[in-house]
Amino acid sequence: MEKVVGVRFRNVGKIYYFNPKNYKVKVGDHVIVETARGVEYGRVVLEPRSVKEDEVVHPLKEVLRVATKEDEDHEAENRQKEKEAFKICKKKIREHGLDMKLIDAEYTFDNNKVLFYFTADGRIDFRQLVKDLASVFKTRIELRQIGVRDETKILGGIGICGRTLCCHTYLSEFAPVSIKMAKEQNLSLNQTKISGVCGRLMCCLKNEQETYEELNRNLPGIGDMVTTPQGVSGTVQSVNVLRQMVKIVVEVNDEKEIQEFPVRDLRFRPKRKKGKGGSADHEEKEVKKGDSKPNEK
Repeated sequence: MEKVVGVRFRNVGKIYYFNPKNYKVKVGDHVIVETARGVEYGRVVLEPRSVKEDEVVHPLKEVLRVATKEDEDHEAENRQKEKEAFKICKKKIREHGLDMKLIDAEYTFDNNKVLFYFTADGRIDFRQLVKDLASVFKTRIELRQIGVRDETKILGGIGICGRTLCCHTYLSEFAPVSIKMAKEQNLSLNQTKISGVCGRLMCCLKNEQETYEELNRNLPGIGDMVTTPQGVSGTVQSVNVLRQMVKIVVEVNDEKEIQEFPVRDLRFRPKRKKGKGGSADHEEKEVKKGDSKPNEK
């Protein structure tokens, strides 16, 4: 087991582990740490804890010190310098006629490097731009091309829910999101309704996916044949996943009508579940919801 502390750089981003040594730090404290980019200023987001060695990237770097008042002043000074660097870089991009959109500028804590984040439709030859910027800032320059999701994560904004974007507030990393998740949750497949500010599928589709998958396992599919408590067979017209209610079309006195039942009161052939090997189980059984054991048909 390794004793670590979780540190995040900037407002939101990936959490990195560091060895806290003998420093007593708590969530919210600022610390100075050594990273692959050099000395950095970060905020503690996970209090000291022990984790398995395979969860740590070795060699585990150490916390150099708890941030002092001088460190905080230096960090604030860097934030001001970044604003000026952003303006200069934007001006240089226009002068060089490059088809790129500057998103952010960042100084490392020790001022050994200035990073510029940008988006572009394709590859950009910015070698001359780097030389130009290096002559202005007299330090190492790094231009890093990012995607639209990372752009939104940095800039922030308000989602269609009316709240601040998840990626800008608490998401450490982007989770894979697919159109299958929208289908599983019975959402409209209108691209404008299920896409976020970045134009990609909304990250929040992932939040309730496991719950919907579990609830959908208990429901019949649209068009499936089910049997009501009265022994009448009907065709599933629609399902309400959250309420676990099923609307079916049945024939009563030679006339078709729609009736709604709780799924637990219906008899139907359940959906096939995938086994450990990824293949569906060979045996299908008809079950009544609530029975302790399946009954063979």
